[in-house]
Amino acid sequence: MSGTPAHQRDLTVGPVAATLFIFALPSLGVNILQSLNNSVNSVWIGRFLGEEALAASANAGLLMFLMFSTLFGFAMATTILIGQNMGRRDIEAVRRIMGTAISTFFIAGIMFAIAGWIFAPQMLQLMGTPDAAYPFALSYLRVIFLTMPTSFVMVLLSSSLRGVGDSVTPFWNTILNVGLDIVLNPIFILGLGPIPAMGIAGSALATVVAGIISVALLLRKIYVLDLTIRLRGHELNWLRPDARFLKPIARMGLPMGLTMIIMSGSAVVMIGLVNREGVDTTAAFGVMNQFWSYVQMPAVAVGSAVSAMVAQNIGANKWDRVNRIVWSGIGINLLMSGLLIGLMTIFARPLLELFLPGESPAVAIAIHINYIIGWSFILMGASVVVTFAVRANGAVMAPLLILIFSAVIVRFSIGFGLYDRVGADAIWGAFIATSIVSCMLSIAYYLYGGWRSAKPMTMGRTASPLSAAE
Repeated sequence: MSGTPAHQRDLTVGPVAATLFIFALPSLGVNILQSLNNSVNSVWIGRFLGEEALAASANAGLLMFLMFSTLFGFAMATTILIGQNMGRRDIEAVRRIMGTAISTFFIAGIMFAIAGWIFAPQMLQLMGTPDAAYPFALSYLRVIFLTMPTSFVMVLLSSSLRGVGDSVTPFWNTILNVGLDIVLNPIFILGLGPIPAMGIAGSALATVVAGIISVALLLRKIYVLDLTIRLRGHELNWLRPDARFLKPIARMGLPMGLTMIIMSGSAVVMIGLVNREGVDTTAAFGVMNQFWSYVQMPAVAVGSAVSAMVAQNIGANKWDRVNRIVWSGIGINLLMSGLLIGLMTIFARPLLELFLPGESPAVAIAIHINYIIGWSFILMGASVVVTFAVRANGAVMAPLLILIFSAVIVRFSIGFGLYDRVGADAIWGAFIATSIVSCMLSIAYYLYGGWRSAKPMTMGRTASPLSAAE
């Protein structure tokens, strides 16, 4: 594509596997950096302020995760629409979608910030936050809610840049954001230099300041480099939310947001079952979840790259490339996840002893759990890649129903149904069954389902855009 800005790739041309791999790597880096940032911030809070403050940040973090889970769905929907129109070379449509989305996300962020500040006490009480942690949690949560407008916009900008083929700019912006957050945390917590000590509220304020600076510099870069999603002159009129664009974003975004919430809720219920096995099993499962979160990162990064590539190629009507993209994504995820699982299995004991005493019974339990469950993340990764691919053409309900069946009905039936007979192995078997069923149904839907006929939005280059749902 002539005049393509630096870092922005035309995903409709070139070798499929190599383009997909290179495009996915920065997204993988973003996921790793964000996880490391959360870990480092927890270290600052735990070391400087103690267990109550750490428990408070964990409670607040769960609430924020649920909110961002819903936001993720709407951001992905926007990315899909931008990607399809980018594939059609309809830049006006891309910018119209972007204008509606960015104003909507910013307004939503302000509303969430106000509601969060007002209702933070009630939310913490509903979660059963321990009394000792409650005042810390309230201070942290109220300040962290102030990040909502900038955080919502940052998620949208990063996701939209990937939709037009740029995964490098979001990566560098994440490095800036994470770096600022890590550096500012101890300054605001302890009150270094002229800054007064603010305790746990300082950790939240560090996130606020880092977010504002990062968004400001990201916007500046978008305009300095004249990236595709920028709006100038008369295009600024497109910042007014347009129902014709909001309709397909909401239609796709809500089911995708529900997917994240259902996955989280299912995991929370299963942790309740794990807790019945006692503290050693709970500790073992908790530590393994830390490692498995890294194993799942390639699937999410590759899936996001597959979504952007498939959307652009559907927009360009290059269906022959779509199939190659999907199978390349499955293959890349197999290699990356398989390598991580292999390394984690070989070096399980020394890795676990970073978190647990070497003589702890939890070490042997964790190794046993990993032997049973670890390999199933390869199957889960294939499900993620296929799901992201079919969503790129607006097919969002079938993946949601597959998730409900596999992660709720199958998982709970096996976990709770067999627990009294076989004990903890029923729990691990439930996770395996979830992965197998989800993988089989997702691939079957990809091969034989009607997702190719779904049309999230049809737009002309000049006239008014129309949603297929209208």
